[in-house]
Amino acid sequence: MGDGRISKDRYFMNIAIEVSRRSTCSRRQIGAIIVSDVGEIKSTGYNGNPRGLPHCDEVGCIRDQLGIPSGTRLETCTAVHAEQNALIQAGTNSRGSTLYSTIVPCPICARMILNAQVARVVYIGSYSDLAGLDLLKQARVEVLRMDPKDFEDKPI
Repeated sequence: MGDGRISKDRYFMNIAIEVSRRSTCSRRQIGAIIVSDVGEIKSTGYNGNPRGLPHCDEVGCIRDQLGIPSGTRLETCTAVHAEQNALIQAGTNSRGSTLYSTIVPCPICARMILNAQVARVVYIGSYSDLAGLDLLKQARVEVLRMDPKDFEDKPI
């Protein structure tokens, strides 16, 4: 855009990046937001343990302690994903919305996104398991990967 105004996608992704800074995960900080079809933020979420449990930044990462590689044995981690937290908080306000995430959704999150009837997913970072992306495409959810280089001024 010639006037210096950033696109809505970049604007909302910048917010998702900022949300990721609240993450308590020692491995990877992820942020997600859900935005209605008219551009209203309905919820935000970041990854971390459920309420009432100690966070990894306090007690250490069980996956690191067990030497579990990224993208495998997700059930070992007790954390709730950023997308899941955003969907839980948004409830039925997710219907027809866009979910912005700093990473491509995992297969579990993708299934939740589908059941929440999210219309569009925008993400930046890749992940070792792209089965979630395949599910979203199979269900004809509009998916857009933004170029990570456009966000180099905001480490993710």
